[in-house]
Amino acid sequence: MNITVQNLHEMRKAGDEHILLDIREEEELAIASIDGAVHIPMNSLPENLDKLTKDHPIVVMCHVGGRSAQVHAWLISNGYDNVLNLEGGISAWSEEIDASVPCY
Repeated sequence: MNITVQNLHEMRKAGDEHILLDIREEEELAIASIDGAVHIPMNSLPENLDKLTKDHPIVVMCHVGGRSAQVHAWLISNGYDNVLNLEGGISAWSEEIDASVPCY
């Protein structure tokens, strides 16, 4: 299941509990990030599942949505039914929600 940047923005403004899981690489994180995101690079996710909860939504984010879609599917196959893929990734967030987040 996907979530738009607008829906995520509303969720954050309302204070709804969630985890924004940023699966991008360190180099990408150095360019742009969203406050409060939990950074776990895609390739290190299997050994870091203890940092994720099944109690509230996990919104998976990458650059434009491709890698996060893969992680979304992987998490679902590993018993996480509370996962959402952020459509358009941080690129869409920058373009539609917060222009202070650099585009790359």
